[in-house]
Amino acid sequence: MCGTDSPASINKSSLPSANGNGTRSPTCSSDHVLNLEQGDPAVFESYWRKMGDRCTMVISGSQLMSYISDFTNICWFMEPEFEEAVRRLHCVVGNAVVDDRYIVVGTGSTQLYQAALYALTSPGGPEPVSVVSAAPYYSSYPDETDYLCSRLYKWAGDAYEFDKNGTGPYIEVVNSPNNPDGTLREAVVKNRGDEGKLIHDLAYYWPQYTPIIRPADHDIMNFTFSKSTGHAGSRIGWAVVKDKEIARRMSKFIEMSTLGVSKDSQQRAAKIMGVLCDGYQNCKSANKSDDLFFEHTRQIMAERWERLRQMVERNQVFCLPKYPKQYCLFSGELIEPYPGFAWLEAKEGEEIDSQKVLRGSIKVQGRTGRRFGVAEKYVRISLLSNEEVFKEFLERLSTIKSMSSNGH
Repeated sequence: MCGTDSPASINKSSLPSANGNGTRSPTCSSDHVLNLEQGDPAVFESYWRKMGDRCTMVISGSQLMSYISDFTNICWFMEPEFEEAVRRLHCVVGNAVVDDRYIVVGTGSTQLYQAALYALTSPGGPEPVSVVSAAPYYSSYPDETDYLCSRLYKWAGDAYEFDKNGTGPYIEVVNSPNNPDGTLREAVVKNRGDEGKLIHDLAYYWPQYTPIIRPADHDIMNFTFSKSTGHAGSRIGWAVVKDKEIARRMSKFIEMSTLGVSKDSQQRAAKIMGVLCDGYQNCKSANKSDDLFFEHTRQIMAERWERLRQMVERNQVFCLPKYPKQYCLFSGELIEPYPGFAWLEAKEGEEIDSQKVLRGSIKVQGRTGRRFGVAEKYVRISLLSNEEVFKEFLERLSTIKSMSSNGH
C-alpha cells in the first residue's frame, strides 16, 4: 500500500509536464515549486532506458480479450505468466516465502490493502474492527481505511497508543521498511490473543532500499510493482497470502470492485520481471554487476544518501535518521539501508513547521509530519525523482542556514 501516494492532495501547478514518452519532464527553474511530496519512482528510468528493447512486447488486437485468465485459480483473473514471474522474482531476491502460498494480483497495492481489510473483517460484527499502525505511519492509511465508510472496520490511529489503551478486535498494519522513516518494523500491539490480525506492507522490502535480513513469512504480505522495479504507471501489486479463505475473500473484493486486473499490465509486469531475473541467472560467470537491476539502483540510492547527508551536516538545520548496518542475504554483505524517502527533523524546536519552511523559503514541497501522526517539525522528502530534480533539491537545501533566518 505504501508504494503509492495519492495525488489528490498535490498542488497540480507544482507538477512537471508530460513529454511524448508518457513520462514527466522536470521543471527546475528557480521560481518553480519542486514537488518532492510524491514517491514517483523516476529514479529508475535510467536503468530501464539502458535495457533498450529487452522489455518490449507486442500485444495484438485479438489477444487478452477475455475477463478470465484461469478459472481453476482462486484469483481467476490473474495471468499464469504473472504468477510465475512473481514467484520467480521472490526466489531470486529471497525477500519472501512463496512456496505453498497463494498469490493475489491487484490494481496496485492500494487496492490490495482494501481487499485485505475486507477479507479480515467480513462478514462483520457488532462494531467496526479497529485498524492501527505505529506512528509515524504511512500517511494514506487513515484516508484509505475510512474512504469507503465501511461498517466492517475503522481507522483507530497509532498502534503504540492502542497497545496501551485500546480494546477489542483490531488489525495492525506493519509497514517494513517503514514509510516515512525507513526503519524495519515488527508488530507493536502485544498479548491480545486471537483479537488481533496483521497486514504486512512490504512495498520497500527490496535490496535497493534495505538489507534483506530474512525471507518475510507473514499471513498477508503486500508488494507493489511501482517500488520494486519503478513501473508505477502499470498499476500492479500483489499479495502473498497463507490462508486459502483469506485469499479467496481478497480475490472476491477485487472481482466486485474492478472485475479483475488489467491483463495488459500483468503481461508487461511479467515480461519486465522476467528480464530482471534473467540478468541474475546470466551474470553468474559474467560479473557485470552494473547491468543488474538491484545493484545498479542500490548504487544510485547510496550515492544520493551520501550527498544528502553531506548537505544536511553542512547546513545544520535538519537532522536525518541513522540506520545500522545489517547483513543482507541477497548481497552477502553487511550494508546499510538507503530508503526511498528522507525523514527530515528540524533542529530548532518543537514548534517549527518544516513543511512550511521548505515551501516558503526554498520552494520545495514535502509532506508534513502531521500526516504521519507525529509533530510538524518532521517532513518527508522523496528521493525517487530523476537526477536533475534531485540535484536542484540539494542546491536549494544548501541555501537554508537556519529556521529563524528564513523568517520562521
